[in-house]
Amino acid sequence: MLFKCKAMRLLAMTFLIGFLAAPTPGESPRKVTKLADGVYEIEHKDGSGGNTTVVIGERQVFVVDTCFLPSAAREDIAQIRQWTDKPVSFVLNTHFHNDHNIGNRAYMDAFPAVTIIAHERTKKEMDMFGPGSYRREAKTNEVIQELLATGKTKDLAYFDARNLTITEDDRKGLKDELPQRLAFAEELKTLKFQSATLTFDHDISIDIGNREVQVKFLGRGNTGGDAVVYLPKEKIVVAGDLVVHPIPYVLDGYPSEWTQTLQNLSQLDADTIVPGHGPILHDKTYIFLLRDLIKSAVEQMDAKLQNSFPAMFQTLDDVKGAVDLSSFRERFAGSDKDLAAAFDDMAAKLVKVAFEEDTLR
Repeated sequence: MLFKCKAMRLLAMTFLIGFLAAPTPGESPRKVTKLADGVYEIEHKDGSGGNTTVVIGERQVFVVDTCFLPSAAREDIAQIRQWTDKPVSFVLNTHFHNDHNIGNRAYMDAFPAVTIIAHERTKKEMDMFGPGSYRREAKTNEVIQELLATGKTKDLAYFDARNLTITEDDRKGLKDELPQRLAFAEELKTLKFQSATLTFDHDISIDIGNREVQVKFLGRGNTGGDAVVYLPKEKIVVAGDLVVHPIPYVLDGYPSEWTQTLQNLSQLDADTIVPGHGPILHDKTYIFLLRDLIKSAVEQMDAKLQNSFPAMFQTLDDVKGAVDLSSFRERFAGSDKDLAAAFDDMAAKLVKVAFEEDTLR
């Protein structure tokens, strides 16, 4: 999801678990792609969540990520029932960000025997953040309304900047966004959050009927419990937000480990990669580009700290100027100005997260 105004980009980055984007003009609300016989990807483009992947076996159905809005999850369930009369027996949440798991409740209601799987770390974080989804949505909407009313807000506890002000273009974007956001919040108001019912700490393999689904933990990266799904026969990997295209999501996480996790991901024999958000990838070029970006940020930050003082004795302002990721901008954004702006915002956040990770060492 791309945001053209600074205010919306800041909101998107800071209220990560549930900030929703209106569809870009001309985009369809959702896109379904057949990846192989009995394997489908649903790309949600209306702010209703991340990508959902459906794997149909001879006995059962396995779903990866359940998106954000319950209504969108119910639409997905209706679509699955058009493909097969087999039950959804397994759901995997790739990580704790709620745009990938709030739809769990809809699947539990539709298939009461479903097993919802997550890495043990992911479940702990889901249990912490999931029940507060409505409150965060309502809070975000309050900030937007204050910005629209006054042109600024002092309520920036979640922001990197202080006393954010907005331009007229920002105001128009926020005004256009608000009605949909209010409707989304209303939908979440009575939601009963459904967490995972089964956890794992490394790898598990499930046979859903002449189809093997491998669930893997390849290491920490975007979060502490990132899981991927690998279909070895079909050479498909579902990567969650370890991989987001065209601009990665870097909101927290473990940059120094993320590079190795991406390297581990690249070693899977796959020629179809489903990212957490964005279009399907058909080779590993973007995975290597993302790995190199994060590695560069980590190495530059480490070099700065080695030649000055440990992170605990410095502030972000002291060190951020030593990390320059501009050489990657064109490789991610090309000549697209909106993508370039989104890249710059992401790069600043990556530097911040790399520094914060160093402060904990």
